[in-house]
Amino acid sequence: MRHPREMGHAEVVAFLDFLARERRVSASTQNQALNAIVFLYKRVLSMEVGAEGFQRAHQGKRIPIVLTRGEIASLLAELRPPYALMAELLYGSGLRLLECVRLRVKDVDFGSRQLVVRAGKGAQDRVTLLPERSRPALERQIRRVAQLHRQDLSRGYGEVDLPYALGVKMSAASRELPWQYLFPSSETSRDRRSGRLVRHHVHPTALQKAVRRAGAQAELTKRVNCHALRHSFATHLLETGTDIRMIQVLLGHRDVRTTMIYTHVAARGPLGVLSPLDRTV
Repeated sequence: MRHPREMGHAEVVAFLDFLARERRVSASTQNQALNAIVFLYKRVLSMEVGAEGFQRAHQGKRIPIVLTRGEIASLLAELRPPYALMAELLYGSGLRLLECVRLRVKDVDFGSRQLVVRAGKGAQDRVTLLPERSRPALERQIRRVAQLHRQDLSRGYGEVDLPYALGVKMSAASRELPWQYLFPSSETSRDRRSGRLVRHHVHPTALQKAVRRAGAQAELTKRVNCHALRHSFATHLLETGTDIRMIQVLLGHRDVRTTMIYTHVAARGPLGVLSPLDRTV
């Protein structure tokens, strides 16, 4: 056991090599360890430490998990409100987990049949599809949110956290219905910044657990998680002939090469190629 001040480049490289060779961690885990070490030395100890020359963990290509349309239907049938609607939006709109739970009432645009995703990955806004099948359930959900909000206001609550500095610029907005979360938590909690009681959104782990449990109840043999629904959204659009650049926009990918991974999992096999055995009469 030695203090970090007594160590330097050689020890850092040895540790990062150990993670790659002995622990066989992923590239992202190794990068996280490197960032933590650099932060420790630069921000806490005010020292410069070199971290060059170590063995990089192997970054393998991962094929996304994609469910068939039948598997999607079986999964959704096992879910109950509000998780059934949330899972519908993960699949029907291609949302990420956090993008779904952070939706607010104002982000649902029935007139234009679209959902507005605010500050998605990379702090980028975008619009995506609003499935017509989900419209009745969304209308019911908004009515439930409005009723809950009225009850909160009558009890002296009814506030919600606002992003960035909007709480200062638009202080009254935190008590308005459009800013309320579409999938609110069942309990109020104290906001860490203002100290006020607010109603936050459903915790992401609640939806994750519901989807995994539904997959087990539907007896699906694939590893079911929330991101598999987003993968299925992109793959099924590709199979029906949607332009890959349009899929890129809907998913919020910066580079079309990220979207290209779905060409490997289309229903007709890798890269959409049909096996010669299936052509045999």
